[in-house]
Amino acid sequence: MAPGVGKTYRALQDLRRARDAGRDAVVAVVEAHGRAETALQVEGLEVLPRRTLERRGIVQHELDLPGLLARGRDARARAGAGEDPGGGRLLALIDELAHTNAQGTEHEKRWQDVDAALAAGIDVLSTVNVQHLESLNDQVMELTGVRVRETVPDRVLVDAEDVVVIDLPPEALLQRLRDGQIYPVERVPAALNNFFRVERLTALRETALLQVAEEVGARRLSARPPRVRDDVGGPVGTRGEHADGPRLGDDVVDAVRERILVLVSANGSGQRVLRRAWRSARRLRAHVDVLHVQRPGRSPSAAEKDRLRGLRSLCGLLGVELLVVEDDEVAVAAARVARDRGCTYVFVGVPRPPAGLRRVAAWLPPALTGARAPLPELLWRRLPGVDVRVVSDRRDRPERLAPQDRGDR
Repeated sequence: MAPGVGKTYRALQDLRRARDAGRDAVVAVVEAHGRAETALQVEGLEVLPRRTLERRGIVQHELDLPGLLARGRDARARAGAGEDPGGGRLLALIDELAHTNAQGTEHEKRWQDVDAALAAGIDVLSTVNVQHLESLNDQVMELTGVRVRETVPDRVLVDAEDVVVIDLPPEALLQRLRDGQIYPVERVPAALNNFFRVERLTALRETALLQVAEEVGARRLSARPPRVRDDVGGPVGTRGEHADGPRLGDDVVDAVRERILVLVSANGSGQRVLRRAWRSARRLRAHVDVLHVQRPGRSPSAAEKDRLRGLRSLCGLLGVELLVVEDDEVAVAAARVARDRGCTYVFVGVPRPPAGLRRVAAWLPPALTGARAPLPELLWRRLPGVDVRVVSDRRDRPERLAPQDRGDR
């Protein structure tokens, strides 16, 4: 839920237990942040050297991905020679999944390094805070007032074989902070006045627990995964489930599943609408289509081009495709795509009146302003039987007043 709860400490303990049980295990990269208790957990474990990079006088120490891949090949070679009872699959701890790598490395993000390690047959332990999940970016902004810039795709949780929540009551975390166990003493007052407020930590804790509860539910409702043989040569079954037990959703076919169309614009709300729709799709086990409609022959402005690039990048992180079509009428194009793809839900942002009408739209009827029906209403008319959901901007909500400010003392 937050820095300092003990993610790295626990990951190191798990790595040590795996090594003691016979696995070939290494620390590929660990971020102890000067925490003595965490550093103690590293002692006695094999630690791979880091790669040192210098740019403009700044020295950074990053994961040595080529070195890790070579170590993985060595583990497989030893297994082939009968020297590794663990089966030849190296287990590596790669800390801080959301980390941005220094220039000059193979990948921009550390989660991409993890993808490369997994593709090479290396098993990975990693750590991440809930605020770094891409689909929660807007929600975390609302909870904390801080926009997280380093994010990871939600699929890292979907693809993970195990997800472990390191739960800690906010009061205990704050006490650890005051005791200097998280940051140096000189940084404690600033942390207490900013991120480490009890109400923010409570909200993040609830978000983390809810996220994992939803993930467990999604896994139980998902189709049966490929059948595998367990590590000790037992009967063929499914990972994480009883070999012969039924899984909810085994008889659900694609034809009866929901399909969501997300209508995004090249303004500031596009990414927020997409994130909210994607999270709803996870709960519904629905497929997601993302649509942007632009006028024929109209060149987007520089700001719009930048937002479209951001939308494409977000679509890539969430594993969905952005469709761009040209049409003079947004509702007409959206209805056409929704019908063609069999969509059962349409997600849109809050409609905004034209700039020249915003000041009068609140008190003049549409007949006098010349305003058209809002986009959600146009979609309702053209798509009978399809649910249209308007994604509100929670930042528009009035701030909650303290009791002394409400006049209800």
